[in-house]
Amino acid sequence: MLIPLVAALNGPLRAAEPLNADQFDRYTQGRTLFYGFGGSMYGVERYLPGRRVVWSFLDGRCQEGSWYEDAGRICFVYENRGDPQCWSFEITPGGLTARFEDDPASTELYEAEDIGEEMLCYGPDAGV
Repeated sequence: MLIPLVAALNGPLRAAEPLNADQFDRYTQGRTLFYGFGGSMYGVERYLPGRRVVWSFLDGRCQEGSWYEDAGRICFVYENRGDPQCWSFEITPGGLTARFEDDPASTELYEAEDIGEEMLCYGPDAGV
């Protein structure tokens, strides 16, 4: 009977609340976060002052952009595409998680542990 008592004292279990713009900015500003998806590395984003970002799919090609809050989601606009990419972010015991368009059936990224790598951005004409 101990489990029902503890549950009653703690109240119903709830999912974490999505971060608002101020909370997201405090968590990310000045950091470079690597993101995983389905057990693989997905991408990396550097968070700069003034709600500016630099994103890469870990291929050395970086896209500058900015973010803003809209209807409780954090939306990103990048230089190579004009349509916003909106995500809901939560802080979990494992770090930051992001769900595309706040849709439970959509892509969910998670903050990967420190993998000891730098974010690499090559120039537009770099390569062979």
